[in-house]
Amino acid sequence: MDIHALIQSVILGLVEGLTEFLPISSTGHLILVGDLLHFNDEKGKLFEVFIQSGAILAVCWEYRAKMMGVLRGLLSDPDAQRFAFNLGIAFLPTAVLGLLFGKAVKAHLFNPIAVATAFIVGAFIIIWAERRTHTVRIHEVDDLTWKDALKLGFAQTLALIPGTSRSGATIVGGLFFGLSRKAATEFSFFLAIPTLFAATGYDLYKTRGLLSLDDLDMFAVGFVTAFISAFLAVRGLLKYITRHDFTAFAWYRIVFGLAVLITAHFGLVEWSQN
Repeated sequence: MDIHALIQSVILGLVEGLTEFLPISSTGHLILVGDLLHFNDEKGKLFEVFIQSGAILAVCWEYRAKMMGVLRGLLSDPDAQRFAFNLGIAFLPTAVLGLLFGKAVKAHLFNPIAVATAFIVGAFIIIWAERRTHTVRIHEVDDLTWKDALKLGFAQTLALIPGTSRSGATIVGGLFFGLSRKAATEFSFFLAIPTLFAATGYDLYKTRGLLSLDDLDMFAVGFVTAFISAFLAVRGLLKYITRHDFTAFAWYRIVFGLAVLITAHFGLVEWSQN
């Protein structure tokens, strides 16, 4: 692996890991950074899908005790059964709509301008969610009912639009539905596991013909970088929300989105159109 490929792998691994679980859209960032690095061809898209699995494993590791407890209690523990059922029912809306409309979304919205616009629109929704009166009725993820889980699942479907943010849609939806910031954030982490594993597995299957042993070292570097940075991001976010709300992320989205739109309008950066 040459130094150029190594730098690309590290940068994209960091972008994936640091943004996957924050309400700022990992897909949107990968589209933009991949465009800047001129690594947005089919191999680049496959690489982005692959390193996503590194980020997923980071959240699995962080919550390994919880996940193992659920697996051990599936046959006998009502709380574990309810938790697993809630994850399953929350996963369904994105799975169904993703299969129905995923191809069309990728064809028309996976471009820098659409992403930047979604960044800004999503930012104002976050600000609105934080400024409204927030009545908390659910403090822990184990207190969710199946109806709450289904509503959060539908909120997550908004993330089919790149730049929206899967975690952001789920967390903000949770705030609207009466979850505490901690419960909304943690459920977004747990819901990421079936959602991202399914999406990653499906995309890898479709693009398996592009896989090559020659790219193994580049993919491995990106995977490990994504795992480490995602692990740090998850822990950092859990500490952050104990004292802060999500408004800072909204302003970041606005600034970043405007920067893309301004550079595109004045031709300062040659963003791709598809």
